[in-house]
Amino acid sequence: MKAVIYARFSTDLQNEKSVEDQIQLCRDYIQKRGLTLVGTYEDKARSGASMFGRDGLLTMMERSRTGAFDVVVVEALDRLSRDMEDLAGIHKRLTYAGIELCAVHEGLADTVTVGLRGLVAQLYREDGAKKVRRGMAGVIRDGRHPGGRAYGYRPITGKPGEMEIIEDEAAVVRRIFSDYAAGATPRNIAGSLNKEGIAPPRGQLWNASTINGSRQRANGILQNELYAGKIVWNRVRMIKDPDTGRRVSRPNPEEEWQFAEASHLKILDDGILAAVKARRGARRGEAPEKSRRPRRLLSGLLKCGCCGSGMAIHDRDKTGKTRVRCSAFRESRSCSHARVYYLEEIERVTVDGLRAELRDPRMISEFAKTYHAERIKLAREAIAMRAKMERRRDEAGRTLTRLVDALAEGRVKIGAIRDRLLDLEGEKERLDAELADMPEPIDAVALHPMAVARYLSQIDQLSAELKSNADFQAGSTADSFRALVNSVIVHPVAPRAPLDIELRGYLAELTAEPKFPPHGRYSGFAVVAEEGLEPPTQGL
Repeated sequence: MKAVIYARFSTDLQNEKSVEDQIQLCRDYIQKRGLTLVGTYEDKARSGASMFGRDGLLTMMERSRTGAFDVVVVEALDRLSRDMEDLAGIHKRLTYAGIELCAVHEGLADTVTVGLRGLVAQLYREDGAKKVRRGMAGVIRDGRHPGGRAYGYRPITGKPGEMEIIEDEAAVVRRIFSDYAAGATPRNIAGSLNKEGIAPPRGQLWNASTINGSRQRANGILQNELYAGKIVWNRVRMIKDPDTGRRVSRPNPEEEWQFAEASHLKILDDGILAAVKARRGARRGEAPEKSRRPRRLLSGLLKCGCCGSGMAIHDRDKTGKTRVRCSAFRESRSCSHARVYYLEEIERVTVDGLRAELRDPRMISEFAKTYHAERIKLAREAIAMRAKMERRRDEAGRTLTRLVDALAEGRVKIGAIRDRLLDLEGEKERLDAELADMPEPIDAVALHPMAVARYLSQIDQLSAELKSNADFQAGSTADSFRALVNSVIVHPVAPRAPLDIELRGYLAELTAEPKFPPHGRYSGFAVVAEEGLEPPTQGL
């Protein structure tokens, strides 16, 4: 029987030889059982809490489907996983493939062993996390910092948890607080810092969110209590997303936060701290429903043609009309698209341009032709792929039948063809499973004339509403429009030049089929300005 070894250790703090020691134990076990070692898989410095990011394990599980080996040997089952669900899933899939799972210290794994070991491993992991947090709470009581590096400080080598002030960064912190207390907005502060080339805490550019932070999570430069000489810990907890394996933070209730005085780390004086807290407290009183702008027709759809960022509300002119601007320019001055546009004008031109294009039979005809041709192409590719896989499956079946017949007639011995039989059986089962999962060939469909007509009537109604009411708010008609629009891209133009807008949408909504291509991708198209919008502009 062919065997493979899997070995893993958890963190960079552990000895690299841990994997070598595990592999040697497994080699001795394989030799004692008289197995043949055909491969070794390993994951170094990878947690057993998730299967994500563990290339060695995932490669081994992928190869298990091909019948490349018969036994998986590990030092202990917790090397495979310290999560009950993942360990049970690994055992289930190996069992389905006819592969034994053996642990050096526990022997052949069965359902009872996997269930008990999975439970114990997960409890051990969770208990370890609790002990780590208990230790960090002790660090807080000692007046040391248990978290990562904060802007303005650096760790002291050889003294875990102790930090010292970086004067250059501390000067930037004092400037941010002073500018904010003087009335500057976080966006303006971020823009000034980027213009002067001052490096941010992380990434390449300062943003308003870096300075302002989140009220719920109490993060950001302006909310960092460390600058006032106070260490705050346990504001958030980290958990792993079971579907992605990524660690995500969740805010803890304020009563669970822990505090410690650290006067030696204080950067700001009490006066500037009081001024900043007073200004933030005054802003806190604004009701979100009053400060939020009304939802507009193109809310969330407007994109900058320079950098791809969203277009955000800039201000209102003296007549009350809303103006928009590239959010990246507003936040950090990282985009050169500085022009301000009237939102009402973008809405009107977008709706009128789309209506004009959908009334053009040539545009509808060209879309239908392209759409139809693409679906036929995909259908042909799917049919060809299915036929190829069916031929391979049938050939494997015929070869398998010939070998079985030869074995029954005594013309060959089982030892000579055993591996070949297993390979053919595995290949045939795999191809059967892939064919069962393969979707049916795509049928070509055409645009529904009634759907186009209905949508055109909605566009006409929407255009009339926009022209009659400058403060239009999205409703059922606007929702119909937004269902077909993926993004409205505003390209930069010279002052007073006509708008240059590119519209990308889900035109396949006008068919009887779901969106095409699938998975939310859009089919882009450009529309040309109707008469009266001269000179004609690129994209609209």
